[in-house]
Amino acid sequence: MIWTVWQVNLRRLLHNPMELLLTFIVPITFFSIFAIIFGGGVGIGSTPKIKVIAVDQWESDLSKALVDDLVENPGLRFMRSPSESKYTTDEAKELVRRGSVGMALLVQKDGDRVAVELLTDSSDQVAAQVVTAIVTQAIVEAEIKQHQPIRFAATEIPAGAAGPQPVSSARDESVRVVDVIGEGKSNPVVSMYAAGIAVMFLLFGATGGGGALLEERENQTLERLLSTQLSMDQLLLGKWFYMTAIGTLQMLIMFAWAQLVFGVDLIGHLDGFLIMTLVTALAASAFGLLLATACRTRGQLSGISVVLVLTMSALGGSMVPRYVMSESLQQYGLCTFNAWALDGFDKVFWRELPVEALAPQLAVLLISGIVMLLAARLLAIRWEMD
Repeated sequence: MIWTVWQVNLRRLLHNPMELLLTFIVPITFFSIFAIIFGGGVGIGSTPKIKVIAVDQWESDLSKALVDDLVENPGLRFMRSPSESKYTTDEAKELVRRGSVGMALLVQKDGDRVAVELLTDSSDQVAAQVVTAIVTQAIVEAEIKQHQPIRFAATEIPAGAAGPQPVSSARDESVRVVDVIGEGKSNPVVSMYAAGIAVMFLLFGATGGGGALLEERENQTLERLLSTQLSMDQLLLGKWFYMTAIGTLQMLIMFAWAQLVFGVDLIGHLDGFLIMTLVTALAASAFGLLLATACRTRGQLSGISVVLVLTMSALGGSMVPRYVMSESLQQYGLCTFNAWALDGFDKVFWRELPVEALAPQLAVLLISGIVMLLAARLLAIRWEMD
């Protein structure tokens, strides 16, 4: 009898495509995604280049030699040729603050030697260490070429600190790292973790809410509803608005908890948070309705939604920060719902940009939400014809 039970369960597995997918294909898929992210596999790309700009404030032979060496470094990607750039220090800080570049390199005179001040965005916890090592090595090579005595040391100072800080292990400093964004913020990194998790579970909640349509169809409640004066347009819009309200409340509760327990500054960013949350919830709800109208059973919806939501969350930054991905993978991530939503929340909580700066993210999310809702309406025609 034990063998019989084993055979029955095996036959059930072999005749259930969704269970086969979740059992064998999904683990391989997610292994591949994380292998690509952390290992640069299948030709996707190596460690992403760090976007930088350079401001040569000394303009000597030594500083120019240093900048030329940095331009040739494969780990850096200069957004403009340093020989053509005329950035001021304030402009460089603003580019870093807005996320246009990952770092600004201020090449300065330090006596008869060269020093570099790195204006960084500390939300990328890897870039500062990588660029510090690259710049330190470049300074050593530039000083050798210019027949200067070698000196190399690096230190990190908080934003707003006055002048270089003493380093007991070296005579002086060649590289200083200055965080131009994180000063005075109350636990901003936690806000990004909260956004990533909230968006992922918002998608799961939306697909679950959309699944109510399939349940209503299976128990013939949908047929009875459509036999009244209720139209399919009204039904879908009603569910869209309801799911949006629930999603908005879900996000609000999560961030309220984050402020209460972890000190995230929700009140100080309430306007940007509310508009990002509303538009994100609208798009997520449309996504849930689209999946529900595309599937034939609740079981099919559950399997497909798990695969899609987890894949989008992995590529879009809800599970792994996108800055650790290769440039190619970051571009693929822009095809996901999560990436645009998280970029918007990053502008709100980390970069503290005005609401107007959210226009690209809001436009993409809103347009995609409307398109998905229209697609769901077209797919729902078959229910009216049944």
